[in-house]
Amino acid sequence: MRAAPFVMIAGLAACSAGGFAETGDRVFAPSVDPRGKAVDGLVVGHRLMDANEPELALEAYLRAAADRGLDGEVLSAIGSANLALGRLGQAERQLRQAVESDEVSPEAWNNLGVVLMERGKTAEASEVFRRAYALDNGESDAIRDNLRLALAKMRDPVYADVEATEYRLVRRGQGEYLIQNAQQEAGEQ
Repeated sequence: MRAAPFVMIAGLAACSAGGFAETGDRVFAPSVDPRGKAVDGLVVGHRLMDANEPELALEAYLRAAADRGLDGEVLSAIGSANLALGRLGQAERQLRQAVESDEVSPEAWNNLGVVLMERGKTAEASEVFRRAYALDNGESDAIRDNLRLALAKMRDPVYADVEATEYRLVRRGQGEYLIQNAQQEAGEQ
């Protein structure tokens, strides 16, 4: 007796007008153009970082690495995603490789400085921020602010413990990423 309702439902489902064909009253995914060009993994990753999805962004950056190779921009993006995920050791390694690969990228130098600050390497971070600021010709407010915070922390090591610090990750193109410490995140909620 219990099989009868199941058979009735299965029979009704088979008679429905739905299925895999496009209908006028439903949203349907567009068809795929096999000759179309895929969106660059870096662009996708940057959008995902802007949407606060660093794990998905990391996957997109790794796809970009498979397509483009591990150039300075890709390494910087991967390192920034790992930093956002709290993987400081990996982020530092990747960002050091990024600045070796592309020595004139202020974004990569800045993001390396953010990692160093998070790891408590304030003196090295301040030098890295100085280099980023010089390469950027002083045009980025985020890099300038990071340099100020690093210098203030060097002058007064207690400063970072008393004041909530916020460091900004910078990427190529528009937008910037913000790394906040646990005190700031708790204060926002």
